[in-house]
Amino acid sequence: MAFDDDMNSTESCAKEPRKRVLVVGAGGFAGGFIVAEGLRRGYEVWAGVRESTSRKWLDDPRINFIVFDFESRDAIAATLSTALPEGEKWDYIVYNLGATKVNRYADFSHINCDYLKYFTAALKETSLIPEKFLYMSSLSAMGPGDEKDYKPYDESMIPIPNTRYGASKLKAEMLLTMSGVPYIIFRATGIYGPREKDYYLMFKSIEKGFDFSVGFRRQVLSFIYVEDLARAIYDALERSATGEVYNISEPKSYTQKEFRKLSAKALGKKFVMPVRMPLWAVKAVSAVAEKWGLIRLRPSTLNRDKYKIMKQRNWGVDITKAVEGFGFNPTVSLREGIDLSVAWYKENGWL
Repeated sequence: MAFDDDMNSTESCAKEPRKRVLVVGAGGFAGGFIVAEGLRRGYEVWAGVRESTSRKWLDDPRINFIVFDFESRDAIAATLSTALPEGEKWDYIVYNLGATKVNRYADFSHINCDYLKYFTAALKETSLIPEKFLYMSSLSAMGPGDEKDYKPYDESMIPIPNTRYGASKLKAEMLLTMSGVPYIIFRATGIYGPREKDYYLMFKSIEKGFDFSVGFRRQVLSFIYVEDLARAIYDALERSATGEVYNISEPKSYTQKEFRKLSAKALGKKFVMPVRMPLWAVKAVSAVAEKWGLIRLRPSTLNRDKYKIMKQRNWGVDITKAVEGFGFNPTVSLREGIDLSVAWYKENGWL
């Protein structure tokens, strides 16, 4: 009889439906890795994309696609309401949509805030509010850190963003907290890994023998490897309470010199010339690059907003809350992450 009970229990577990997750902004750099991690864990994964989104890195046949027009709450609601069978919904939603570079600064507010507001309103309108909604914010929402004693960022600090990008992410966080959606917020530091384009430019410069840095005062940097970020997202969805905000980073901080040495070793460079640029020069170049981007109608990687981010001296992060909140355990060190990234860039002809 006990054997029969065990059989019934096993059959019940086997028939338990898989968790269903929707990754909004799945076509971005981190989005593809978030989708891949969901598939690895056995989720039924839905990739939320725009009509124009490239699916180059979303080629797994197990992915379900849902195409959104984020400019309209009604359009989002119509898409959500017809995507699943009646009475069903997504258990989790990861909202990874956002702009980090824009032609007009007003677009930061429109894309990072208005789109989120439309989306959460559509969820409420269609009664499709998930069990948990994880929003990908940024450490830039915090504003400048302690540049005297170099105390790491922690979640108790009052956010005072000094960039338009950071302000838009903080505004989005506030909109989410007032939306009635059960949220978790990740404030991630610099995300890097295969396919990422901004850090790639730094690797490319180092490969050519030059490492450009900004300012002459000590600067502390922090990083998170993209696969560690993806794992953290699902760990938080599975284990964290809602209504929480977490800073996300590798626990160790680095100097520009350490980043240069690790990158040079991965690239096989015996000598790299460090080039320190004074802040006034970087500010001037940023302004010119921004204007040139406007002329070309293409957002420039270097702009006045990005200058303020590069100017900051302290990006150290205390991850204690995330460790205690959902067992956050980043396993890829910067050395290992750079090795993996550079190997991918070389294998795919980027370097």
